[in-house]
Amino acid sequence: MLGYILRRILMMIPTLIIISMLVFTIVELPPGDYFESYVQELRALGETADLQEIEQLKARYGFDQPAPVRYVHWVLGMLHGDFGYSFEYRMPVNEVVGDRLWLTMVVSFVTILFTWALAFPIGLYSATRQYSWGDYGLTFLGLMGIAVPHFMMAIIMMYFANIWFGTSIGHLMDLQYLNQPMSWDKFRSILAHLWIPVIIIGTAGTAGMARRLRANLLDELNKPYVTTARAKGLSPTRTTLKYPLRMALNFFISDIGSILPSIISGAEVTAIILSLETTGPMLIKALQSQDMYLAGSFLMYLAFLTVIGVLVSDIALTLLDPRIRLQGRKSR
Repeated sequence: MLGYILRRILMMIPTLIIISMLVFTIVELPPGDYFESYVQELRALGETADLQEIEQLKARYGFDQPAPVRYVHWVLGMLHGDFGYSFEYRMPVNEVVGDRLWLTMVVSFVTILFTWALAFPIGLYSATRQYSWGDYGLTFLGLMGIAVPHFMMAIIMMYFANIWFGTSIGHLMDLQYLNQPMSWDKFRSILAHLWIPVIIIGTAGTAGMARRLRANLLDELNKPYVTTARAKGLSPTRTTLKYPLRMALNFFISDIGSILPSIISGAEVTAIILSLETTGPMLIKALQSQDMYLAGSFLMYLAFLTVIGVLVSDIALTLLDPRIRLQGRKSR
């Protein structure tokens, strides 16, 4: 096990290097850079830009150098904890992310707990009571949850909240707490606003996860070892929970590789519609404005979480399912 983990960690190094090259290339592909986009935006507004100041900024941050040189400086800076400077926000990337990072983690983590808390009992009930009225009803609701996009549900909730209650749904806190340090009142305001994006984002995830759990559990319940356990007189609850449910959870563990980066990125479109103070809208804005250091560092962080998540899921799968082995035995 230890040797496997060490080999996987060593494989992460060239993987992240290749990903960093791809990220840098993709961010650099659009013509021009942030400064050119900024000048064009000022001209569209009828304002004049200080070209001398812009040239000084280009020289200061290496935009007058070839792309390979800038790539090396960017990677070496990240290794030392320097993720560069955000030109859009006029501050270092580490300070730009700030509160948005932990707010995104809170929303995503609560959404994952909400999804699992609903998906497990729904999937278990549907599998053990196949073709019952409850199964049909939950299946219909699940398909509706999968079919309706997040952003459409957000718009519907915003409309009915305004019509029925006269309230405006948006933000993760009351407006007076924006850009304010954390306090008890701000924390309570976040908790009061948190349930809205959690329900919207978690609905489709709950439906999809419950359907997968139902399908996997039905496949396990029809296998010979379950029939043997029933023939020996084991109770239906123990027969279902001891082995079939455990084997049906493999896909939950394998999803860790995608869950970790989703905790940071969040549901971008829903966050834009609800004006959430998360990192998703900031990433989209950085890509649109070609804020290279902010967008590139953010994408690299997501790639790092993905690689770590895949490693954790592979190790957890071997502990959950004894049929999975990290390496095959040598054949004689």
